[in-house]
Amino acid sequence: MFILFLQSHASIFQMNAMPVVIGSIVLFAIAYRLYFSFVAAKVAVRNDLVQTPAYRLYDGQNYYPMNKWVLFGHHFAAIAGAGPLVGPVLAAQFGFMPGFLWMLIGAVMAGAVHDFVILTASVQHDGKSLAAIAKAEINRISGATTSFAIILIIVVALAGLGLVVVNALAESSWGTFTIASTIPIAIIMGMWMFRIRKGKTLEATIFGVVMLITVVIAGRYIPDSRFADWFLFDHKTLTILIAVYGFLASVLPVWLLLSPRDYLSSIMKISVIALLAVGLIIVAPEIKMPAFTDFNKGGGPIIPGRLFPYLFITIACGAISGFHSLVSSGTTPKMIMKESDIKPIAAGAMLVEGAVSIMALIAATSLLPLDYFQINVPVEKLQAVLPGLHEMGFTESNLEQLSASVGEKIAGRTGGAVSLGVGMAYIFSSIPGMNHLMSYWYHFAIMFEALFILTTIDAGTRIGRFVLQETFGKVYKPFLKTNWLPGNLITSGIIVIAWGYFIYTGTVATIWPMFGTANQLLATIALAIGTSFIINRGRVKYAWVTILPMIFVGVTTLTAAFLNIKNIYLPQVHVKETLVPGVINLALTVAIIICVFIILFNAIPGWIRAISGKSVPINA
Repeated sequence: MFILFLQSHASIFQMNAMPVVIGSIVLFAIAYRLYFSFVAAKVAVRNDLVQTPAYRLYDGQNYYPMNKWVLFGHHFAAIAGAGPLVGPVLAAQFGFMPGFLWMLIGAVMAGAVHDFVILTASVQHDGKSLAAIAKAEINRISGATTSFAIILIIVVALAGLGLVVVNALAESSWGTFTIASTIPIAIIMGMWMFRIRKGKTLEATIFGVVMLITVVIAGRYIPDSRFADWFLFDHKTLTILIAVYGFLASVLPVWLLLSPRDYLSSIMKISVIALLAVGLIIVAPEIKMPAFTDFNKGGGPIIPGRLFPYLFITIACGAISGFHSLVSSGTTPKMIMKESDIKPIAAGAMLVEGAVSIMALIAATSLLPLDYFQINVPVEKLQAVLPGLHEMGFTESNLEQLSASVGEKIAGRTGGAVSLGVGMAYIFSSIPGMNHLMSYWYHFAIMFEALFILTTIDAGTRIGRFVLQETFGKVYKPFLKTNWLPGNLITSGIIVIAWGYFIYTGTVATIWPMFGTANQLLATIALAIGTSFIINRGRVKYAWVTILPMIFVGVTTLTAAFLNIKNIYLPQVHVKETLVPGVINLALTVAIIICVFIILFNAIPGWIRAISGKSVPINA
């Protein structure tokens, strides 16, 4: 009813971006201060008198106490991949308001709660994975089921995200040079903070920021220099190079490469988004996309389905993502110095990601609606949908001037990345004194998106290694030791080869369509496990904090999964040319759905026993 009311009064919601930016930041700040203080005190209760796994299980490789802000940087970099940038841009098809409302509400009530509870649970379970937590809090069947779901989703996610990075960096010497340069910079920072000048985080930060700014500026001149060929690679070569980097980030000590590079990347990510927010406040552009479009009922040229449930699947990380539970039970809990750091790292990072998503949405919707669709709809498909766009009042276009300003043809550049880059460049170049720099800002934005995504790949590979080690450890005990070198090398190699194969052969396109629903179903699984964690500690009256988002995310995602099976995968199975991808996506989607029901079937009876007072709570 609320959405129908807003849609019927859509004209009053066409607004200037400045109050939207300021209002969103204020709301997230209030939520962090009030709601998450309540969650920390009553739901995911922390105790700084208890020694964390980083100290108790210290091994100098994976379990390593990390400065709160360095760890925040790692955590934010690991969870903030393509989702918060691309998802909201594609969801703008439905209008500005639906995506904005879901990111504003969902990031607080679903995403940050999800991350907070799972990180707390993992820290209190020796930094173990989501599967190990499921085994301890529910039963062995749930643990094994969660392991299967995690490994499947990690491989698909890393393959899909890796493909985005490869496409962004292929034939881009500026982007490749800048991103490659962050690796030696990060290693020097790691050596400085943790070996040469142990604990001197500020000194390493100043060095890293100065060097990062230097390589970003220098990178602009690489394409026209004699060094350009050194940083130009085709898709297959880039795939191999990224796989090698992912392997090294997984096997090297976490303090040497992974954490300092993620920290450095987060400084750049947050700085650019903060600059974008300042630009939006200064420029105060009009949000040109209507609050709602006719595509809410389905039939859109970018997302064919209806607003419900596809808006929530498309936005994903901007509000809640199952992949976050893997980071919150993977690398991060092994580096927490004290339990009170969980709130700023888990809730804080997710709320920042929610703000990033809203900035991305505003940047894209500041473009003329017709330009937005011309960029995100394939050229060969545009003519068929153009009359419908004109009927909606989308007749004004500035595409030719935008193409000339950025120095590239941007029509039909689907996927959301280009339209976001154009939107960001438009905002930055509208700041007084920067109107002649739109081409620079566009290419910087594309490089920035690749950097944003790459940091998810390195952490994801290490997390996948942890899950495989736990799984193999059931057969051969030494694998359970995360610092056991042979196990480290074997499991890292398996994960890298798995996702690298899909990118190298191009077969990732076969399984990528089911990732959106699988990722959100993993969030449903994580919330169910988090609910068991809360209830098992005698906090039944606060279980609604995770149960409500679990029900909403579960219902929307299962609806999307069943619609995909009915309208996409089953029809594909009946066509010879699409038989293989249809069968694969159908089988994987059904498998994840079964995983959700197995875990709920095993968890809910325990909840009922706790509510009825028939089970003894675990001491917090």
